[in-house]
Amino acid sequence: MTPEELQTLIEDATFDHAMGDTPAATAKLERAAAAVPASFEAWHALAEVRFSVRALDAALDAAQHAHAIRPDDLFINTTLSRVWMEKGDKPMAEKFGAQAKILGWKDQLQNPAAHQGGL
Repeated sequence: MTPEELQTLIEDATFDHAMGDTPAATAKLERAAAAVPASFEAWHALAEVRFSVRALDAALDAAQHAHAIRPDDLFINTTLSRVWMEKGDKPMAEKFGAQAKILGWKDQLQNPAAHQGGL
């Protein structure tokens, strides 16, 4: 699968999910993740779609794959925090929530103009 095909498949899945066709979105994202296992975007999108239907174990699995690829991503740490909270594991939720806050602060320090409306 080319990078363009992968991107199109993820975008199509995102559209399917937005239109309420979660099974189609899930199938496309599973196909994308299987075809390109190193695709952070495919795994993260799959985690979010699975989380939205409260398939928490499957969401956690996809989120952990994405985290293994890009552990310093603010959004996957937030996703993991949300999943762990829904699963009832507050210490794990707090661990990933704290990591997300640290990454957010780091981004603010590195890109202050982006957080001040470009001033």
